[in-house]
Amino acid sequence: MAPASSFPIIDMGLLAGEERPAAMDMLRDACENWGFFQILNHGISTELMDEVERLTKGHYKRVREQRFLEFASKALQDGGGGARGVKAENLDWESTFFVRHLPESNLAEIPDLDDGYRRAMRRFAGELEALAERLLDLLCENLGLERGYLARAFRGPSKGAPTFATKVSSYPPCPRPDLVSGLRAHTDAGGIILLFQDDRVGGLQLLKDGAWVDVPPTRHSIVVNLGDQLEVITNGRYKSVVHRVVAQPDGNRMSIASFYNPGGDAVIFPAPALVKAEEAAAAYPRFVFEDYMKLYVRHKFEAKEPRFEAFKSMETGGSNRSIAIA
Repeated sequence: MAPASSFPIIDMGLLAGEERPAAMDMLRDACENWGFFQILNHGISTELMDEVERLTKGHYKRVREQRFLEFASKALQDGGGGARGVKAENLDWESTFFVRHLPESNLAEIPDLDDGYRRAMRRFAGELEALAERLLDLLCENLGLERGYLARAFRGPSKGAPTFATKVSSYPPCPRPDLVSGLRAHTDAGGIILLFQDDRVGGLQLLKDGAWVDVPPTRHSIVVNLGDQLEVITNGRYKSVVHRVVAQPDGNRMSIASFYNPGGDAVIFPAPALVKAEEAAAAYPRFVFEDYMKLYVRHKFEAKEPRFEAFKSMETGGSNRSIAIA
């Protein structure tokens, strides 16, 4: 296990003053060498964050805990082979639900949420959407791209909306963390991910230089990580990074991860300005985001490189619609 002491923490308040160049350098280094960073003074009120945390933990206790306990008892039967016949190493020790915000919200349709929770989540999603767009413009600045380039790339040819959704997770105490993961190792498929995580219970780790590094829980911070699409658009200058959640024997970890992704019809390809003149071709393929997601859902817990290679091999050979990894 590598120490977390050097994990990048960026104070966004510094961007408004004389220390902006140093803060931008920290952001560049975090994107190029970590793929993960934590931001403070991000503009989302601590009162709203506290309200969302309280309501999320209360909702789990009131609605989801009993369901999870029933799943858990089956999951650990017979050494972990009791849940739908799936082995423990292929299970995730988490209780989740998903909220879609863009292109159209389904928040009103999700059962068992009280009105106060819906209102708080709607406000929180609006703040996160604005923060994601602000971060994308900061990345453009560091990459030397025109302001708004990444946001436009995410909107696709129809100039519609990006895809924006939130995964609300609880990682309850696990009696056998040696047997099952909280969430198996993977990279994220999409664009930029904003995580509001528990500040008391850890477990999130990223893989750096062959060692797992803890992402330190920090109160009122937002953890940011980069997905596969930003790796492609930046032609590999930024990288999506493998990460996981380690199940914990004590504590119930809250995780609210919001994914600001391209629209389904967005055509993703390396930004021409980031393809070096001496390169015969870009290092990454061109594809429709929806097609990438169809492949990703079948191979999420596998290496990302075969996904990229599968699309690259198809660039001169017909439709991406039937693409597969052997």
